[in-house]
Amino acid sequence: MAIDLTYDPDIEKLIDRTRAFTREHVLPIEDRFLGNVTDAGGDRLRVEMQAAAKDAGVFAPHAPVEYGGHGLSMSDRAPVFEEAGYSLFGPIALNLGAPDEGNVHMLAHIASAAQKEQFLAPLARGDVRSAFAMTEPAPGAGSDPSALTTAAQRVDGGWKINGHKWFITGADGAGFFIIMARTSGKPGDRGGATMFLAPADTAGITVGRHIGTLDKAMIGGHCEVFFENAFVPDENVLGAVDEGFAHAQVRLGPARMTHVMRWLGASRRAHDIAVAQVAQREGFGAKLGDLGMVQKMVADNEIDIAATRALLTKACFELDRGGHASNETSIAKTFAAEAIFRIVDRSIQMCGGLGVSDDLPLARLSREVRPFRVYDGPSEVHRWAIAKRTIGAAKRALREAQS
Repeated sequence: MAIDLTYDPDIEKLIDRTRAFTREHVLPIEDRFLGNVTDAGGDRLRVEMQAAAKDAGVFAPHAPVEYGGHGLSMSDRAPVFEEAGYSLFGPIALNLGAPDEGNVHMLAHIASAAQKEQFLAPLARGDVRSAFAMTEPAPGAGSDPSALTTAAQRVDGGWKINGHKWFITGADGAGFFIIMARTSGKPGDRGGATMFLAPADTAGITVGRHIGTLDKAMIGGHCEVFFENAFVPDENVLGAVDEGFAHAQVRLGPARMTHVMRWLGASRRAHDIAVAQVAQREGFGAKLGDLGMVQKMVADNEIDIAATRALLTKACFELDRGGHASNETSIAKTFAAEAIFRIVDRSIQMCGGLGVSDDLPLARLSREVRPFRVYDGPSEVHRWAIAKRTIGAAKRALREAQS
């Protein structure tokens, strides 16, 4: 039996509306401000674009229907998110950018009814933004989350949190934080973490400096955040105490895939621009697109786009079946992060001097997609995890054969 890779007619209509909205309404704003969301107006711009997205019927495709979204599965999100990602500002406009999209997904699956009302509902509507506070300066949690040093101590009625986080995306202007803190054990232990929900105005939470990075289209920046005896009541524990790492898996795999979806859209835009350029520009007695070396770059881009989509489709299929899909998401994320950068880089090369200039968006697209090889786990860490699972399975098979 053939595998059905078609989409429901309603999804196809949403894809078309998203494509039109992103290209007609959002792209001109991105181009005007060269992809810098702060220069474009930050939260003021976000509110304006999201109001327009609601009017266009494309807002929050991932959010539960009861909170104003379209309730799409992971598989159905892929083409919609890709079309939104065709502009760097598209995810912001549709309220499907990081970290809010991943936080909506996790809250919908883990939060209590009261937590959903207080935190998920306003986030899904676009009334507030959020931040996921896990990464710490060395020797704390980075690629190795078990190194978590931020600690939560039980007190009467709740917990007091102390610690230092950094590279917290969207922290400046966030309405609330999801905080990963150690509630048992010591740094290096695999368990013992808990997630907490805290309004941003909680006493003891301070957003520090913006850490300058290559990318400029993440609203709210990448910031240092300090927790000094920040009190969180018991009712704001997200999930179960000491089960934070396990609960976070609900977010991490899907969030990696939605990054792939969005940045695949950005790389497709780069490819489209380059193909249009080489199809019309003449050099060395022919159209550039008729030259073999240029054709190789075009073909390699097409291959990387198709392969990324295929791996993404497989990972989303496994996630929709209810599994963590750890291997599938690691494979798709690692390949995609590198392929997406290759696509944009080749596109720059095909466009020559224009490719590295502000006359085309390619240079800024390159800056935006390069960090993906680090964000959500460096490629090297994912390769290690993939190899560890594969070798572990082989060892188990040998033991079983010998028993």
